[in-house]
Amino acid sequence: MVVAIIGVVVFLLLSVFLFTVLSPQFGGKPTEKQRERYTTSPQYTNGKFSNTGGVDSKLGFKDILKTMKGYFVPRPNTIPDKNITVKKIDSTDIATYTGATRLIWFGHSTFLVQVKGKNILIDPMFGRVPAPNPMLGTNRFSNNLPIEIEKLPEIDAVIFSHDHYDHLDYGSVMVLKDKVGKFFTPLGVGAHLKAWGVPDNAIVEMDWWDETSYLGIDLICTPAQHFSGRGLNDKGNTLWSSWILRTDKENIFFSGDSGYGTHFEEIGNKYGPFDFAMMECGQYNELWKEIHMMPEETAQASVDVRAKRMMPIHWAAFKLAMHPWTEPVERVSVKAKEIGVDMITPKIGQLIYVQENDDLSEKWWLNF
Repeated sequence: MVVAIIGVVVFLLLSVFLFTVLSPQFGGKPTEKQRERYTTSPQYTNGKFSNTGGVDSKLGFKDILKTMKGYFVPRPNTIPDKNITVKKIDSTDIATYTGATRLIWFGHSTFLVQVKGKNILIDPMFGRVPAPNPMLGTNRFSNNLPIEIEKLPEIDAVIFSHDHYDHLDYGSVMVLKDKVGKFFTPLGVGAHLKAWGVPDNAIVEMDWWDETSYLGIDLICTPAQHFSGRGLNDKGNTLWSSWILRTDKENIFFSGDSGYGTHFEEIGNKYGPFDFAMMECGQYNELWKEIHMMPEETAQASVDVRAKRMMPIHWAAFKLAMHPWTEPVERVSVKAKEIGVDMITPKIGQLIYVQENDDLSEKWWLNF
């Protein structure tokens, strides 16, 4: 019996090891030449990227056990009672659109931005489960997307905020890569794309405060307070960030994943005000609030970056924390009203025009 148990344990450990080594889901590693470049980054020390001031989540062993228990012991309302229905988007309308700047939300942190006749995807995660294996996560809250990934038109640029599975999805990249002009990432994330067959000349890696212009659109890589990693021992191998998209008419901010910090005010002072801000709100816990904002902090962060209108994101698609699935939008709504934040809550797939004050305040989540 003892021999049999040992055999099972060895088999499981070997299986996990082989999966992490052989599965393409885990991506690639930066080369020595790339690492040399990273040494010029203020965020890179001792071979790893870190937050300003060394801020990090402080999960102890007991906290980790508590968190793991939460995933296996059912808690009420962490997923919708029924699948969320999304607004469908016509592929021809997207392919031929050249009008005013607009966005389409796919749930969580994924957006299609149509600006100046260009198509830009932000954190395109179109997969069913935000994990390297379907057994390691829960399914997306909706059965379908506003438009299937295969029906998307040519994409001029893709922007990634960091390399976590709910933002950088292997399957989505594999479908998209041959129809994308350029991929813009924080330092190190390009190694994953390269491992998945994206050519070097299609990848642009940027550090915090780096600026570039592409097809008449300014792209600015700005700070966030988070972390990175896709495997068992690669935490901090790549950088994380927020992003700014700026044209002669609009200024748009995307927070990426971030704990609350002074970087929001710094970004607002340097690049604000913003016409529209997509602000992380969801998948939080007091145990890791250093790297994921609480909803009330989301509202305040939108004030800090000087956003004229704010939309809470990082919710309504996946269960990655133990709070009720509608709690993020409900809590941030209360705080936004209290401090005078103009906040919108569009449905997944609903068209969002940056320069129009459409009424996008329906509490649609109450239907699910």
